[in-house]
Amino acid sequence: MTSLAESDLDDILEFSISLAKKAGTIILEGSKAIRERLGASNSEAINSKINSVDLVTEWDVRVEEIVNNEIKERYPTFGFIGEESYSKGIRPPLTDDPTFCVDPIDGTTNFIHGFPFACISIGLIYRKKPVIGVIYNPFLDQLYSAVSTKGAYLNRTTRLPLTAPSPLPSISSALIGVEWGSSRSAPIMERKSRSFVRLAGNFDEGVVGGRMAHSLRSIGSAALNYCFVASGSLDIYWQVGCW
Repeated sequence: MTSLAESDLDDILEFSISLAKKAGTIILEGSKAIRERLGASNSEAINSKINSVDLVTEWDVRVEEIVNNEIKERYPTFGFIGEESYSKGIRPPLTDDPTFCVDPIDGTTNFIHGFPFACISIGLIYRKKPVIGVIYNPFLDQLYSAVSTKGAYLNRTTRLPLTAPSPLPSISSALIGVEWGSSRSAPIMERKSRSFVRLAGNFDEGVVGGRMAHSLRSIGSAALNYCFVASGSLDIYWQVGCW
């Protein structure tokens, strides 16, 4: 098994940040190219993954391939799990060896529309525990990074959370991140809608189980939702449970 020292993690963090920035340039290029092509040809440039809401493009695959190739060149003994390849059946077992886990473009619908909340997510898992995380939103040039036991940072210099956290007295004072997701079947939509109504609705005005959260936000990127919770911009991320 490949062993990692603390100094190794620092080097891998630097590599991961550089790789995320390189991928970010490609993400911006791809978003612009798709929007220009869509404007000219209406819809032929993109293929649907599940439905019209959750779209996958050749750029998603391209980013993952570039990232995977650079990781293999720099760290040939490390494992690799990619969101795109995993969804297509390439599912290597997770071992104790260092393993990169990558989502090349999180927020593909935002990416296609140019809505500036899409990112690349690069994580390193060692002995089956996450030890490094890098999330980069190239649209806003925002970099979130963390190393186990060393804290998390925005753009490498601002430690998270952005302000000192205080106890959350109740859901009614919380800003909650939620997502509609890509599956839009009637049962799923009904359950999600019912959950969102209870979170936002006012019990005193007839909403059964209503907790009247301060408000809900749907950003369109799970990775960025986690970053906003870490930074304190969101109090809770509600997605298949509470985070």
